[in-house]
Amino acid sequence: MWADRFDGLLEDIFELQDKVASSVAGVIEPALQAAETARSAGRPTANLTAYDLYLRAYAMVWSSARQIPEALRLMEQAIARDPYYGPALAWAAHCSFRVCLDGASKDPGADRRKGADFARRALEVGGDDPNVLANAAIALAYFGEDIGAMVGLADRAVTLNPSFARGWYVSGALRCWAGQLDAAIEHVAASLRLSPRARVGNSLALIGRAHFLSRRFNEAVPKLLLAIQDDPSYPEPYRSLAACYAHMGHLDEARAIVARLHEITPLVVPGFTQFRNREHRELLLSGLRLAAGEAT
Repeated sequence: MWADRFDGLLEDIFELQDKVASSVAGVIEPALQAAETARSAGRPTANLTAYDLYLRAYAMVWSSARQIPEALRLMEQAIARDPYYGPALAWAAHCSFRVCLDGASKDPGADRRKGADFARRALEVGGDDPNVLANAAIALAYFGEDIGAMVGLADRAVTLNPSFARGWYVSGALRCWAGQLDAAIEHVAASLRLSPRARVGNSLALIGRAHFLSRRFNEAVPKLLLAIQDDPSYPEPYRSLAACYAHMGHLDEARAIVARLHEITPLVVPGFTQFRNREHRELLLSGLRLAAGEAT
């Protein structure tokens, strides 16, 4: 699972120990989760327990954005079997926010209410589980809870487990929504260092968006293009890239991205209410509306 080497001075042995421990934990945790997921996927559906349902849904969350609605359905089945299953409640909250974000919800109002309820129930039963804290925080932040409080939950998750790559990613996402763009990039980069081979979130899309909101358009474009390649069914990098091209004056490229976006979601121009900074929200909206207007 893990192999690496470190160079350091014996005078700094305790710092070196911490570095090795953090690296080992960051690699082994997602590897074990992937092994459990693979083991579960081969079992007959009729014999699945709540844990098996959870693992199948967890695998779908990371397969592609297109699988999120099915992942939510399986998480809800797991919760029906065990209403106090904290991780399933937290991931159901995450999936509820994602179907709204991606434009895959048939009833966004109901999914928002349901997702917020899942997140609050997860926090009630989840205790100090970093996964529960992180997933509940990002869902509740999207649904309108105080962003500072949700950043605090993410910070608590990474304090409890400094090697928790998903926690660092969520911390970065929340800081991007709060307008703390350089900190967002720094925290997502930390998640990538801890777990370079396992998906813990749409890291390239988030880094690209943070560069875009910082008006570093030339740095944003390659990250967003790679994010689209990584998951062509995820709408967010298309939205950011179309807006970015529009602000750069590359309207042909912007129109082409919007055309591709239309193929995967009916929600081309969302409200972007998760972004608390008004200037950042307007930069996204104005660029995307320009791109979408040129496309129509």
